[in-house]
Amino acid sequence: MVIMNTTVINIKTNKILKHDAQKLAKTFGLPLSAVVNGYLREFVREKRIVFSEPPTPNAKTRKILDRAIADIKAGKNLVGPFKLPEEMDKFLDSLKK
Repeated sequence: MVIMNTTVINIKTNKILKHDAQKLAKTFGLPLSAVVNGYLREFVREKRIVFSEPPTPNAKTRKILDRAIADIKAGKNLVGPFKLPEEMDKFLDSLKK
């Protein structure tokens, strides 16, 4: 017979996030505590954290990305592809001058 010792964890989270998580867990037929316990077990077993939501770039990075996307769409400021590594090296060396 296995005796399960349980404890209570109090965490602070956004009220809407908690509600949405509880609602989603219920669609799987699970209480939210089962979902949290599953993630805690995986965290301990794998010794890593996985965030599935893609990171949001800050304003400076967003501006750089937007410029690069605009250049790609306009076909501007593009170099390559290179057929040989030596071609790429030659191009990069030319930028140093």
